[in-house]
Formats: sequence, C-alpha cells, structure tokens
Amino acid sequence: MTSPSKTLRAVTLVLRILLGAVFVYAAWTKLRMPWELFAMEVDSYQVLPLKVVELVAHSLPWFELVVGLLLIAGFWLRSAAAAITLLLAVFVALMVRAYAKGMEINCGCFGPGDIISWKTLLRDGSMLAAGLALTVLSFLRRRQATAR
Repeated sequence: MTSPSKTLRAVTLVLRILLGAVFVYAAWTKLRMPWELFAMEVDSYQVLPLKVVELVAHSLPWFELVVGLLLIAGFWLRSAAAAITLLLAVFVALMVRAYAKGMEINCGCFGPGDIISWKTLLRDGSMLAAGLALTVLSFLRRRQATAR
C-alpha cells in the first residue's frame, strides 16, 4: 500500500510533466512560425492595443517555453505552477468570451487551424483544472516538507 505523500508526489510529477510538455509544444509551434501570424491570432480576440499585441506575440512563446521547461525540470515549482495556472485562466477566459460572442477565430494555442469550439474550451479548461491541482499540490508539498 502506498502512502498518501507518495501518491501526491506521483500525481505532482505526472501533472508537471504533462503540463510542461504541453507548454513547451505550444511555444515550439508559435516560435517556428513568423511572429506576425501569432500576432494576428492574438489581435483577433480584440482586447489589446496593437503595441501590446506585438509585445505579446514576441514574448509569450518564450515565456511558455521557459515555464514549461521549469515544470518539467521541477525547478521553482510553486512559481512555475502558479504562472501556468494564471496563463491558463487568462486563456480560458478569453476563449469563453470569444466563444460566447460567436467569434470564429483561432484560439492561438497550438498554431493556426485551431478554431475555438466546445472541444477547445474543454481541452483548455481541463488543463486549467490540472494547473490548479498542480499549484495546490506544489504548495502542499512545500508545507509537508517544512512540517517534518
């Protein structure tokens, strides 16, 4: 029989690897295309001024790559998990807004051709739930380590 702490460590490891890999892949898909294409996807949400759209298009893929790698490596876990969760919360909120307004746009998650639908909302909502779980587990793990 396994102890609860071993189970929590195993779940944390799985969530870290899965979410980290997803974010590394998402960053890779954006970095291999011209930044202007990603900027068009960001701009299609119609929430940011052009200068901010350009800044996001240039910097977001690199941020996703770094945070994804941090998750996979297990470094700065609480910060990386919280950053992933915050990003996913913003992404999901923007996607829900666009879907509710009937906007037929690419979500921008994994490159062109990923139109926002109930499937993309379910996928990203599931990742948000996983991110929340990972964030909570990373803080619990820290608390358990200091309690010993």
